[in-house]
Amino acid sequence: MAGAFLISLAELVIWVLTALIYVIMARVVLSWIIRPNPYSPPNPVVHFLSAVTDPLLNPLRRILPRLGPLDLSPMVAIAILMFLKIFIQRSVQAAF
Repeated sequence: MAGAFLISLAELVIWVLTALIYVIMARVVLSWIIRPNPYSPPNPVVHFLSAVTDPLLNPLRRILPRLGPLDLSPMVAIAILMFLKIFIQRSVQAAF
């Protein structure tokens, strides 16, 4: 019984990590298409994506060096999330 609960919990965490990866990728693509304008009303999609991803990306932005207009924090965040996904998947497979 406990094994089924742990597998279900691991699957839920993997699903959330996958969703975060897709949200970060959507934010990156939209940042290329939609330039934020401080004088226009906020776009609700961009606002949602920023609200979800900023807690992940802002700490990385403080650590990573600035490379002009290039922001590496989404790429590093995706790499970390993918590492966590693989780690959890392999740990669950090894345990059961």
